[in-house]
Amino acid sequence: MTEVIDLGEYGDAFRTDPHPVYARLREQGPVHRVRPPGSRADYWTWLVVGYEEARAALADPRLSKDGSKIGEAFLDDDLIGRHLLSADPPEHTRLRGLVSRAFTMRRVEALRPRVQQITDDLLDAMLPLGRADLVESLSYPLPITVICELLGVPEMDRAEFRKLSTEVVAPTSPDSVYDAYVRLAEYLKELIEDKRCAGPSDDLLSDLIRTTAEDGDRLSPQELRGMAFILLIAGHETTVNLITSGVHALLTHPDQLAALRADMSLMDGAVEEMLRYEGPVQNATFRYAAEPLEIAGTRMEAGDPVMVCLTAADRDAARHSAPDRFDIHRDTRGHVAFGHGIHYCVGAPLARLEARTAIRSLLERAPNLSLDGPPGEWLPGMLMRGVRSLPVRW
Repeated sequence: MTEVIDLGEYGDAFRTDPHPVYARLREQGPVHRVRPPGSRADYWTWLVVGYEEARAALADPRLSKDGSKIGEAFLDDDLIGRHLLSADPPEHTRLRGLVSRAFTMRRVEALRPRVQQITDDLLDAMLPLGRADLVESLSYPLPITVICELLGVPEMDRAEFRKLSTEVVAPTSPDSVYDAYVRLAEYLKELIEDKRCAGPSDDLLSDLIRTTAEDGDRLSPQELRGMAFILLIAGHETTVNLITSGVHALLTHPDQLAALRADMSLMDGAVEEMLRYEGPVQNATFRYAAEPLEIAGTRMEAGDPVMVCLTAADRDAARHSAPDRFDIHRDTRGHVAFGHGIHYCVGAPLARLEARTAIRSLLERAPNLSLDGPPGEWLPGMLMRGVRSLPVRW
């Protein structure tokens, strides 16, 4: 059996900057057996770190997202309900088809003026201060406001929701994450019931409640809860980190910041490079070998857990030259920051819209923007990639 590499042995250095570790792993091969930091001594998972292998794994139907097929049980399935990240075809096809009927590109594009208005209001409050934590002042409140308005979550509930969602994606302890799931499940159940009773409304959650496929199919109460859960959490946690890490990359690469300020038409490409260079999702959520298979000559048995490392794949020199260099002019096509295949992030267009709007507006209105100290601690775990705070001044 292949040796298990204990990533916990790298300590805080791995949490702060995992890229050198992933680079060493890629040099040794595209697939490894690893023990994630904080895991019990007998636990391990396959970790895919090569670009071509990661892209293939993300689209491989032999790698199942449905842990119940191999006897695995998860808090989100048990307490929240089935959703896009825990289902395989044909169930996934059905769920994605139903949500796609409500969460359309037209709906996202219609949000553009509101995203700009929220951004402007946040900057109006932030800029007179002269300095701020970017996460608290812009990176967090913009996407949480957008997704909560989109789904119809009352403003008074958003502070509590933030605390619970952060605990879910970057848990501080087994007990606290369980409690967060329990409270989120109860909240979402009540929210959906309130919307059923309130009658017609134009928010996305109300549309999901009403959405019916041509054959009369619609989301069950449990599926609605699961869909609301994944849209709420994925709809803001990733964008918080995209905006924060993107601004941090610009401020630590003054030549790239100057190039962008000189030509704002580079913004779309700059955001794609931010996604490639320091994407908000470090590893895709777990997959499981539904049958014995091989990836790059490494044999996996049925039931083996597999993590696809998006962060490592997007810094593979076999795909991107000088991958550790932040370069807003590079061709980033094919990056996997939002995944690949049938599980490609349904909210990617909204995340891009918010990041482009926030960063462009910030740079235009704060011409002397700079760091005001080191960033806060990096999020724990191997799912999300981002910092808890980013002090800036202007």
